Amino acid sequence: MKIPRLVISAMRGGAGKTLLSIGIIAAWRKCGKKIAPFKKGPDYIDTGWLALAAASPCHNLDTFMMPQEQVLKSFLFRSSKSDVAVIEGNRGLYDGIDHKGSTSTAELAKLLDSPVIVCLDCTKSTRTLAAAVLGCLRFDPHLKIKGVILNRIAGARHERIIRRSIEQHCGIPVLGAVPKLIRQELPERHMGLIPPAENCRAQDAIAGAREMAEAYLDLKALAAVADQNVLVKPDWKVPDTLCIGRGAEKGATEPDQPPEFRRTAGRRDLKKAAADEPDRELKIGIVQDAAFQFYYPENIEALEAEGATPVFISPLKTGPVPPVDAIYMGGGFPETHARQLADNERFKACLKSLAREGLPVYAECGGLIYLGQSLVMNETSYPMAGVFPIVFGFSDKPEGHGYTVVEVTKKNPYFAVGTELRGHEFHYSRVLKWDGNEADLIFSMKRGSGFINKKDGLRYKNILATYTHIHALGTPLWAPALVRNAREYNRAKRLDRKNDSSCRFRSG
Repeated sequence: MKIPRLVISAMRGGAGKTLLSIGIIAAWRKCGKKIAPFKKGPDYIDTGWLALAAASPCHNLDTFMMPQEQVLKSFLFRSSKSDVAVIEGNRGLYDGIDHKGSTSTAELAKLLDSPVIVCLDCTKSTRTLAAAVLGCLRFDPHLKIKGVILNRIAGARHERIIRRSIEQHCGIPVLGAVPKLIRQELPERHMGLIPPAENCRAQDAIAGAREMAEAYLDLKALAAVADQNVLVKPDWKVPDTLCIGRGAEKGATEPDQPPEFRRTAGRRDLKKAAADEPDRELKIGIVQDAAFQFYYPENIEALEAEGATPVFISPLKTGPVPPVDAIYMGGGFPETHARQLADNERFKACLKSLAREGLPVYAECGGLIYLGQSLVMNETSYPMAGVFPIVFGFSDKPEGHGYTVVEVTKKNPYFAVGTELRGHEFHYSRVLKWDGNEADLIFSMKRGSGFINKKDGLRYKNILATYTHIHALGTPLWAPALVRNAREYNRAKRLDRKNDSSCRFRSG
């Protein structure tokens, strides 16, 4: 299977590779190419911009959170019907989680057998950049660095010196030279770029990046580099759909069956009920809006593969919670929408009532904050849903940042005790006050900060809320568990002859 592909990397973070990747994708798309965009590593915001530029979902490739074979399968499946795949790296080319460069962009490029283009921030540098590029070329001769793009060029003389130095000493071409741009179309804040969903001029920003690429990059030469005659020859068949495994960790015990679903003597057995009454359509509410937008596409797809129908809801706009059998609350920026979230009393009250009834909820980071008692911003307290007795505040620097490894230490409805999960965290929020019990925390942090005291994973009935974000391809047990809980909740409510009127706000 021949897949034209290109990895866009840099010497460090902030060198401009996201803007270049967006520009290349948008320019090629304008030429009629179908682009498969990818982002290396855990990221939600850059993927949103890449997806907007390509008019196609962007998927993450992460060799820490998911096995290498799954990374390859995902890449092959997602790019098999495209004209070219563009993979944006993260951090510096060789930067990884250890001195060996594990999980680095370079290691991913070698795994995909992809050529690499290096973006160089040329600010206040000339010939030294040639030495840096030469070092990258010799650092790992197995890596296919096929060209560089000069960024933030001060003028014609600046470009000429750097171009001649690199081409003379490094033997690779300069495939573009971008001047210092006067306008900044991709504004940033504490977690990186502002997501396109919050940028009213997102399409203008994409158009600006495309015009930059058309004016300053050699798009034909870049396409020639991507269109190399290299065959990816996996020893397994490319699946029609991605396979989501279901195996548990060795030695792990079964997840705890929620007490709400245990039937006493004389009550109908759930299995018999399932045989007598076919399942109705399962609906899982996906909380998605400007405040909650951090979701991997594969996570939603995994829920659909298990038979659930996503229903997108918003605490910013929705009144009461609509009829659903479970809720998945991802991360985002509740802090930038604190007043709106606090003002929607109907949604908060309905969610809290449903939580007490046993509605399954899986929440990550921003979702965890929303389930707390309140959020304090600039000495103003904003009431949240009040499911957990937690007051959150914010710091000027990250309270948790990077990959996480957690061990499940207590029974819960989602993961077997003894299971090890890999994910990531990135949050500026912190716990100001917590009136809970550490017995309610089911995760022990082997790597990462977590919620408090190297613990994470708050459980309340059928709710699990955590700072750790997981990816369905790396945590294949997650989607079946959430759908299983949704199905049990659905059946239990029918068996108990309860309906949507149990939440007094639903009718209004």
